[in-house]
Amino acid sequence: MKYFVTGATGFVGGRVARQLRAAGHQVVALVRTLSKAGDLSTLGVQLAEGDVTDRESMRAPMRGVDGVFHIAGWYKIGTRDQHLAKAVNVDGTRNVLELMRELRIAKGVYTSTLAVNSDTHGVLVDETYRYLGPHLSEYDRTKAAAHHVAATFAREGLPLVIVQPGLIYGPGDAGPSHELLVSYLTKNLPMVPQRTAFCWAHVDDVADGHVRAMEHGKVNENYYICGPPHTLIDALAVAEQLSGVRAPRLTAPPALLKTMSALMRAIEWLVPVPSNYSSEYLRVSAGVTYLGSNAKARAALAWVPRDLAVGLAETLPHEMAGLAGPR
Repeated sequence: MKYFVTGATGFVGGRVARQLRAAGHQVVALVRTLSKAGDLSTLGVQLAEGDVTDRESMRAPMRGVDGVFHIAGWYKIGTRDQHLAKAVNVDGTRNVLELMRELRIAKGVYTSTLAVNSDTHGVLVDETYRYLGPHLSEYDRTKAAAHHVAATFAREGLPLVIVQPGLIYGPGDAGPSHELLVSYLTKNLPMVPQRTAFCWAHVDDVADGHVRAMEHGKVNENYYICGPPHTLIDALAVAEQLSGVRAPRLTAPPALLKTMSALMRAIEWLVPVPSNYSSEYLRVSAGVTYLGSNAKARAALAWVPRDLAVGLAETLPHEMAGLAGPR
């Protein structure tokens, strides 16, 4: 088969491209800068220069493919510059799906997120859950809007499957889970939020979930390809057992973080603050739970994510090697 992939230079998209090539498929990857996609080229991926915000840049490379993986997205928490959030997450998704419909492509997989459900308040929700309230971050808000766009296209007949990961970790990450683990390993994590919890999935399992959704997922269905649920406190306890590095014993109650968020909101109007001290970052850390059940993906896609201890046993040595630097 021949697949078109957006976001292939990213953490998840790169793993999807690698798994597709390992299975013998042809892959066309949309990349903004060809010079930064050497690893993909080495895999035998066909590179197409373009951007999801430029609809026509995708027309030629998307023509004639058997399926589309739309994985590209804007993901930043606490940054002041959020002007690309809507352009990439919402408008970019609409661009990809409109072209998919025009070109009559047989099937697509769109990468949403559990964050569209906002704080589930400790409940492990399933794919029938719908949240219509305000969101905690610009990422959550724009991904929820993009999810609505994708779901509308699917209801109107586009052969589209939606997958929703939770927290994604693993070797090669440069995002929030990487920053958390590095802060922990370097003992620069002063405290851990109480009750804050995620569904933790290794990046290779998330990529496998994408491929399975393309091969076995039903159109106009969504699947939670999220890992097992763990609070941050419990996850770092697992990391401590594996690495021997002591996890922080000081914990922060949600009320404290909410108060700090309100205070930082006033301060950041006057002066720039680091993203991990911003009001938005503190708000999404204040006892928030992004939780979902992966029972449907397990049953329908035969998808089995690894346990957190197994995934961290691979990830932590990689992070520690990165801290040691070249020898």
